[in-house]
Amino acid sequence: MIGVDIVSNERIKKAIEKFGERFLKRIYTLSELEYCKKQADCIACLSARWAGKEAVLKAVYQSKGVVLKFSEIEILGDFGKPAKVRLLREDLKNLQVLISLSHEREYSVAVAVIINSKGGFL
Repeated sequence: MIGVDIVSNERIKKAIEKFGERFLKRIYTLSELEYCKKQADCIACLSARWAGKEAVLKAVYQSKGVVLKFSEIEILGDFGKPAKVRLLREDLKNLQVLISLSHEREYSVAVAVIINSKGGFL
């Protein structure tokens, strides 16, 4: 299964300005916030994770029929390496999700793919 999402970086910036810490804590894990705060463009990093979480939500729903919350998805960065997805729900911890994130000045985009244990698509 596959999921994709695109988001305006300005939309995430405005949500942070309007709702502040309440928004950040509801959407992102502590690890995600720490990682993005170290980036040159924190907003683009957070936006890419928003798009990533949306893409994962779509892929998981198509595959398992489960509606996740943003707080149940963690997208971990590793400076210069591909991002990794960690699902925080016990019943989905073994689900393998690959993700690709990208951002530029105005938009962030993500694609998530669920694979089986042999590395093939579900």
